[in-house]
Amino acid sequence: MKIAAILLFIAMYVVMVVRPTRRMWAALITGTIFVLTGILPVSRVFSEIDWNVILMIAGTMVIVDYFIASKMPNLIADILLDKAKNVMWVTIYMSLFAGAISAFIDNVATVLMVAPVGIAVCRKLKISPVRMIISIAVSSNLQGAATLVGDTTSIMLGAYAHMDFTKFFWMEGRPGIFWAVEFGALATIPVMMVLFRDEKKPVHAEGLTKVEDYVPSVMLVLVVALLITASFVPNKPDVTNGLICCALAAVSVIYDLVRTKSRKGMVRALRGIDLNTILLLCGLFVVIGGIKAVGVIDDVASAISRVGGSDLFLLYTVVVFGSVAISAFIDNIPYVATMLPVVQSVAALLGIEPYLLYFGLLSGATLGGNLTPFGASANIATIGILDKNGEKVGMKDFFRIGVPLTLTAVFVGYVYIWAVWH
Repeated sequence: MKIAAILLFIAMYVVMVVRPTRRMWAALITGTIFVLTGILPVSRVFSEIDWNVILMIAGTMVIVDYFIASKMPNLIADILLDKAKNVMWVTIYMSLFAGAISAFIDNVATVLMVAPVGIAVCRKLKISPVRMIISIAVSSNLQGAATLVGDTTSIMLGAYAHMDFTKFFWMEGRPGIFWAVEFGALATIPVMMVLFRDEKKPVHAEGLTKVEDYVPSVMLVLVVALLITASFVPNKPDVTNGLICCALAAVSVIYDLVRTKSRKGMVRALRGIDLNTILLLCGLFVVIGGIKAVGVIDDVASAISRVGGSDLFLLYTVVVFGSVAISAFIDNIPYVATMLPVVQSVAALLGIEPYLLYFGLLSGATLGGNLTPFGASANIATIGILDKNGEKVGMKDFFRIGVPLTLTAVFVGYVYIWAVWH
């Protein structure tokens, strides 16, 4: 059963790479086979799908549709064009902007909010948005581990290691993981300058776009504020963030119906929900649940601890870069959930505090998803956004940006964490 699951998993990824337009079907068909063959019991299908992510995507897409229709992204694009010297700096500013937001809210929500601004910029400049939007997605993922509320894996570490919000900044008399993430993000700036060195076309804003309605922008700000607030609520339902996004989406629809006395905006917004992306994610959640059910993730975690042995530096290195490699293909949430008790046990055997390995695990697993277009939900949402805008994203397009930015951020964080916490 385990071998069959691995072979099906590999086959799914091959199809996704070779036939990118069939990604959704590859995931759904593989997930269906997993269920029909008993790799994943039927009783676990519903629980394996991360409904929080699904609801967040659906709700945020509705709000973002109204946000785009209000022309606020066009105004922000005009402001960025006015401040930047050329296309390269616009891309860097947009990426850093996405990263800063993503340190405090979910990466998927960040991409859904910022990508429309990037697309508006590119439309004004009459250039392809693919490279800029990929850079925004990657930068968003890079910042996920910066704070307790930046990513699900951060929340998991906080709960497991009894870390509150402030301990990500300063802990046990030493700087926390926040600084490792931020130094890694800063290190990507010169890398982006190299990657986008040919984008020297001067930019300028031809006046500022007039925003037609500020309420959708207020709704987006409320999304950010409520998601941050919710992170401090103990024992909340797993779908809290998704319910927040859907509730504000419903408010946005009702407001539009009352303001315009027309259903056109509501119909447009509901049609804007990207079902292909949602179904792709559902399929992947089922497949990854099957991989977890047959013990593949447990085997990987055990292998990492065995390879590291009793050499702390080697163990730390294997945890970081092993997590990067694994998270490029396997969802980092079940992987981190499996590895937290593993690295705690290993640290206990070595007679050391586990924070070095905790932080190495979190940074590697969070950043590793950027190595492939399917390694993180935010990447999948990004590809869906570009596809809806008539832009096709190849594996090479993603690798050219994702790989150098990810490896740079990982290496800087890896050196920093070792220097401060070993």
